[in-house]
Amino acid sequence: MRLLYLLLFLFITNTLFAQSLSESVKSLPFIAGKKEYLNSPFATTGDRLYLVGHQNGQFPDLGWHISGEMGGIWAHPIKLLDGFHASIEGEDLRSAELFVNFPMANQHRYQTKNFTILRTQFVPDGIAGCIIEFEIENNTNQAHTTPFVFQAKSDLRPTWLGERTNMQDREDQATFEKDHWEFKDAGNPWFTFVGANKQGIPGAAPIPFASTGNGISKSINFTIQIPANGKTTIQFFIAGSSKSRNEAEKAYANLHKNGKLLFQQKWARLHALAEKSKITIPDKQIQEAYTWLQYNTDGLARDVPGIGRGISAGLPDYPWWFGVDSEYALQGAIAIGQKDLTLQSIDLIHKLSIKANKNGRIVHEVSTNGAVYNPGNLNETAQFASLVWKVFQWTGDKRLLKTYFPTIKKGLQWLLTENDKDQNGFPDGSGMMEIQGLHSEMIDVVSYTQKALQDASEMALMVGDVALHKDYAAKAKQLKSQLNERFWNSEFGSYADFRSHDREAIALINQAIVRADTLQKPWAVTELKQTKKTIEAHPSDQASPFVVHHNWVVNTPMEMGLADPEKAIKALETAKKFTNPFGLFVTGIDRDASAGSDAGAYKAPKIFTYTGAVMTLPTGVMAVAENQYGRPDQALDYIQKLTRSFSYALPGSMYEVSPDFGMMTQAWNIFGFAVPIVEQFFGIQPRADLQEITIAPRMPSTWKEAHIENVEIGDNRISVHYVQGQKLKVNQTKDWKIILK
Repeated sequence: MRLLYLLLFLFITNTLFAQSLSESVKSLPFIAGKKEYLNSPFATTGDRLYLVGHQNGQFPDLGWHISGEMGGIWAHPIKLLDGFHASIEGEDLRSAELFVNFPMANQHRYQTKNFTILRTQFVPDGIAGCIIEFEIENNTNQAHTTPFVFQAKSDLRPTWLGERTNMQDREDQATFEKDHWEFKDAGNPWFTFVGANKQGIPGAAPIPFASTGNGISKSINFTIQIPANGKTTIQFFIAGSSKSRNEAEKAYANLHKNGKLLFQQKWARLHALAEKSKITIPDKQIQEAYTWLQYNTDGLARDVPGIGRGISAGLPDYPWWFGVDSEYALQGAIAIGQKDLTLQSIDLIHKLSIKANKNGRIVHEVSTNGAVYNPGNLNETAQFASLVWKVFQWTGDKRLLKTYFPTIKKGLQWLLTENDKDQNGFPDGSGMMEIQGLHSEMIDVVSYTQKALQDASEMALMVGDVALHKDYAAKAKQLKSQLNERFWNSEFGSYADFRSHDREAIALINQAIVRADTLQKPWAVTELKQTKKTIEAHPSDQASPFVVHHNWVVNTPMEMGLADPEKAIKALETAKKFTNPFGLFVTGIDRDASAGSDAGAYKAPKIFTYTGAVMTLPTGVMAVAENQYGRPDQALDYIQKLTRSFSYALPGSMYEVSPDFGMMTQAWNIFGFAVPIVEQFFGIQPRADLQEITIAPRMPSTWKEAHIENVEIGDNRISVHYVQGQKLKVNQTKDWKIILK
């Protein structure tokens, strides 16, 4: 059957790629965009290059890390173009009437008096280049010979933090060679090639959109013949390099010569990825979102020569590498079979951390030129240990322990000595929530440190260090007990945001009151003032657990399964108070009761800030947390909330901030789908090193039947078929031990 399927697939794709790009994408899955979001971003992604513009086809200045420069075409660590533009019969193609997204391409449709134009673009694997095709359909009964102009504006400039590695932007220069423009930065070996599959005449018309930078605009002019009621196509190739002209030239030639093959190869690879951990579930909206997140996760791979390859955080403003974003995202990536990207990302984060810190501390944020912005918050070092252990369980690759356990040991030593002033087992300092003025003990740092110790104890045993195994296990047991005892706040039915002394807590409360008052949250102001009054009425010289912000991290003890069951259920019920139809508020005191109980009540703010945000990560964490305590129906509710933001603004994608703000693609989104669905609903708990798989499904009550196929665990592949009330069916390609629970 597999051979037959492969032959059929090759037949289809070989037939497919004999056609134009616009015809080729017709056989791919697709989602059309909404008219009201044409003036919002989209991305066409590859591991070496990506393109960011607006769904209407324009390339306005956008982004804030480099103000106005995060759009356009990037081949990190440099930008190639601010954008491009086309006109036909003297009419600018400025505003597409329709945008359509595909797993590996996208398309804009324009309408003029005589023509329907489809602009299709895609980025191949492993090449710092892209292909843009214009299909021009003549809607009249007479042939047309018409001018067609393609304009491009260069902007050869460095990535964010480029100045830290002596990347100095200079004026761009341009020369026309044979059939293409060559742009070069005057002070660096940075090149961009722009050309077509037809011979054109060079021009210098200014680009009809405003953009900043030291770039230069050039055009290529064509005379195109289109038969009556017929079509013609023209393809453009854009390639570049931060190293040399020769490298840019090779990439350009490859696109020109092998475009069809490159398209075929990429779709074959992506199609195969989507077949891994493939789900069939009653909720088709969740199923569709899950599948497209498989594509999106792959599309966030960033491969930078001389630095490394790993999953980036998001587009357009976070196209580089983060410790914590990777640590969440890769939990999902390994569960959906994206093993190579997972292993590459772990290795990159590890290498960058060693170079920056040398003490086991895991970095927080690194730009694509290798410049470290933040050497690491406390949670990242702990979460790295747990990520390595999880990936080891999925792969059975003992090289992971050999390579990374020495760093994990150093990291735990750093956490528990240098960052624990009073030596009570609770590290002091920033975790996921970077709160100004908070230097004490964060609940998420403690939760992730406990899990890291627990997982490290298992790794120590695997590498034969019995003494360290016992030491870590004892510390993990003690920390779990202390967390439940010292971080629980019975008054609020919640774990504390942090533990600190009265003075620090009051200072933070005063800040929170200003915030809540500014945001016009009178309920929060009242609550905060009462908390302050209680502290002042009952002063203590001992650290206490304080609920001030109702930050989402108060739920991490449930995410990690550390909370005592009775406390967990109370805390999970408390968390529901801080949700809207799209998920969990990042900071609970920002809760807006006017958000309503259904998604239709949502009103987008006029100006976006992360204040008042509902983000996909906290919502995904809640799904995992609910499952940890045997509440799959509640977990499903959170996944459904997540799904409401799928394709809301960008078809086929979910924004970082629900439903339509922040990054338009975000790496950690896969965490909130893959982990609760694959590991919890289907209950797949791998131990590839032991050739053993435990399967303990915890299905939502409404899922009467559900299937998952081709789950990659080591060199085994399993499928699980669930029918409510019937015996579970499990198929595998190897003869491993299957434990059903």
